[in-house]
Amino acid sequence: MSFLDVKQTVENKIPPSVLLVFQFAQVFFFVYLFLVSIDLLGTAFKLSGSGIVESLMQATANPFIGLIIGIVTTSIIQSSSTTTSIIVAMVGADMLALQNAIPMVMGANIGTTVTCTIVSFGYIGRKAEFERSFRASIVHDIFNICATSLLFPLEMATGLIHRSAIIMVDAFQGVGGFSLVSPVKVVLDPVTSLVTSIVTNHFLLLVLALILLFFSMSRIVSSMKGIVMEKIEGVLNKYLFRNVFVSMLFGCFFTALVQSSSIATSIIVPLVGAGLLTIEQIFPYTLGANVGTTITALLAALSVGSAPAMAVAFAHLLFNIFGIVIIFPFRWIPITAAKKLAAFVAVSKKNFLIFIILFLSLHFIPIIFAIFYH
Repeated sequence: MSFLDVKQTVENKIPPSVLLVFQFAQVFFFVYLFLVSIDLLGTAFKLSGSGIVESLMQATANPFIGLIIGIVTTSIIQSSSTTTSIIVAMVGADMLALQNAIPMVMGANIGTTVTCTIVSFGYIGRKAEFERSFRASIVHDIFNICATSLLFPLEMATGLIHRSAIIMVDAFQGVGGFSLVSPVKVVLDPVTSLVTSIVTNHFLLLVLALILLFFSMSRIVSSMKGIVMEKIEGVLNKYLFRNVFVSMLFGCFFTALVQSSSIATSIIVPLVGAGLLTIEQIFPYTLGANVGTTITALLAALSVGSAPAMAVAFAHLLFNIFGIVIIFPFRWIPITAAKKLAAFVAVSKKNFLIFIILFLSLHFIPIIFAIFYH
């Protein structure tokens, strides 16, 4: 008998209520581990010295380079939540200026859509299903590119997101907020103090923090999948996609719950491919997912406990909200673009190959430019 068979047998003998409690306990444990990793990451950055600070500032002083770093980093690790959490830790440790962090956050939104697009490739042998699923996957990419194309130059010219984030931080401080002793920090300090007393080398501490960060994020996602995903598909179309605003709220809530916009958006691709949902129905959901994914950065900022770190989290939230406010009234633009691109790619293998080349160029070739520029 294999390990999976033994695991399934044990789970079948455990009462459902007990199993559910155990699953939620797992989630809380890995969320705590995630917050510990963020705290350790900030400590490691503070210990790393001025050399790394100068290198980082030089690499991100140009806003366009910061945007590229955000795209490439998130394309590789496929988690905008992880990327923004690292950015929050850097800003909290005075390793990165808020102005330089904002373009990186924008880039993270573009980089996170790779998984969703790859999911649609599973239908490549069935033209009608592939075209429908491809629409659903690429519309998220198109929206994020449109939002960045509009807000990036606007931010560089006016500092709209930066100024708005500072205002939100000031308002939050005015009513107490994180200017008081953070309860999150109180819970984290005993463990982080113990770890830093054992691991005194800042490089090893950085490696350990990153390992814990990636591990905890993956376990949060898989644990939440076990609780939520099995029961979610049956009610999507019947209850949650009738209304634009309900769909958007559901996207926000579900993404905050599973801590991954990649998973939240990927789950709907097969449903659109099967014809159960339309691209018009799922578009508001993807926008809500963009907002829901900012919860991770807000949690990370609470663990760091500094005003600049909180400003990054607010900047991430504001970027997505501003994008929705600007683009949603003209939602026919990304929806039509997704339909036309899907129709083009589904026509032939040659067109699909052209798309793959362009897709890889968007997500991976910019790193070459960044290296040579730097």
